[in-house]
Amino acid sequence: MGTAAVHLLLLLGLLHAGPGGEGRKGWRRRGPAVRERGEAAAAAAESFPLDFTAVEGNMDSFMAQIKSLAQSLYPCSAQALPHDLRLHLLHNASVTCNDGSPAGYYLKESKGSRRWLLFLEGGWYCFNRENCDTRYDTMRRLMSSREWPATRVGTGILSSQPEENPHWWNANMVFIPYCSSDVWSGASSKSEKNEYAFMGALIIQEVIKELVGKGLSTAKVLLLAGSSAGGTGVLLNVDRVAEQLEEMGYQGIQVRGLADSGWFLDNKQYRRTDCIDTITCAPTEAIRRGIRYWNGIVPERCKLQFKEGEEWNCFFGYKIYPTLRCPVFVVQWLFDEAQLTVDNVHLTGQPVQEGQWLYIQNLGRELRNTLKDVTASFAPACLSHEIITRNHWTDIQVKGTSLPRALHCWDRSLHESNKNGKAPLKGCPIHLIDSCPWPHCNPSCPTIRDQFTGQEMNVIQFLMHMGFDVQKMAQQQGLEPSKLLGMLSSGPHTDHHNHLSSCA
Repeated sequence: MGTAAVHLLLLLGLLHAGPGGEGRKGWRRRGPAVRERGEAAAAAAESFPLDFTAVEGNMDSFMAQIKSLAQSLYPCSAQALPHDLRLHLLHNASVTCNDGSPAGYYLKESKGSRRWLLFLEGGWYCFNRENCDTRYDTMRRLMSSREWPATRVGTGILSSQPEENPHWWNANMVFIPYCSSDVWSGASSKSEKNEYAFMGALIIQEVIKELVGKGLSTAKVLLLAGSSAGGTGVLLNVDRVAEQLEEMGYQGIQVRGLADSGWFLDNKQYRRTDCIDTITCAPTEAIRRGIRYWNGIVPERCKLQFKEGEEWNCFFGYKIYPTLRCPVFVVQWLFDEAQLTVDNVHLTGQPVQEGQWLYIQNLGRELRNTLKDVTASFAPACLSHEIITRNHWTDIQVKGTSLPRALHCWDRSLHESNKNGKAPLKGCPIHLIDSCPWPHCNPSCPTIRDQFTGQEMNVIQFLMHMGFDVQKMAQQQGLEPSKLLGMLSSGPHTDHHNHLSSCA
């Protein structure tokens, strides 16, 4: 932080270096400092002691304190800060969206930060001429840049507000729109033979090249994040990005991945259907066809694990993850709506049949098993899809830990292990997988709405709606029905405050 800023705060009489040497942050946002220090605490109606011991290597967190303090004193000034990401179309016009229009990215620079967050948008895929034509007619913005807006507002992990994005708000933010329909894997241009270009993998490489000239060259950390097809795109591209930067001479940049809702299973569908369109086609068959149609490329280390022609395996998280060199944090709902869709489990408002209900529970078990050896993971037992760019992403908890906090702990564990090879930090968990067996048995899950009435449902209403038999389920779990309903209503009791303060 500049000396001028420190002097300003000292002049305001708000910066107390004081006796805060225990390595704890005494500051609390928008309220009196909660420190029982006898008469001194009583005398100070509002004090903001700031901890300087943790500033080294944690400047973003320190600056978050300063910004929040400033906003609490001058709430109006927050409105003037530029929060929009601005569109930049690629200079290299040969790297395009499906329809040949230039690909691009949205950028919000943060001059003081050496952290960069690159987000890959999701949005399914198409795998033959017919369903790509339909996609072009109905979802053109996912195949063309011609109608992209000039700016976007970042939300969730792309937000510039510390309240919404406690640990990454100050990073350089890059949103890369998905317009290649190829799960970010394609490397074929539009030609007389190919009606559409599929250049997802090349778009990422081109964006990296351009960002190097905009400050990425001095980055300390690059987090390649993505949701849904973008989450799978992270798994397919994170090592390639690291290799590209190394080849360009930037070995000092730590490249990491954050894959949200992109960890799919190549499981057996609940009801087998012919591969007619994106929604009904089994995931393995869709990717098999797609990889040929897109001229899709997968990482070399994963490709070597499978026979020629079997590269489609690398699109499935549990198969590619063991081959990755870069650290990757996996965020996955145990009951992912997109997974259920391709498995032909359609929750249309009718109570589910027993076979469907067993299939859904088994899906949760299968997914949980594939994550057991993933070092850093966050898997709530919810029925949902995508999370990291939702503005409610801070609300979801697994075992008393929120996702932003788990990511912060992961950041810290990587920083510590780089420094001195320490084990994971005590009280700072990074392997968080729900163990309860049903959709929405976690009380912090996002709100569910009835698809027909639009009304909100609580967990019990939702489970009843799905044909959940309380009597039978209680018997299976060896519980009284009333106790089971009580557990579902309130969820396991956890002391969130203790969890939140142990790794501050």
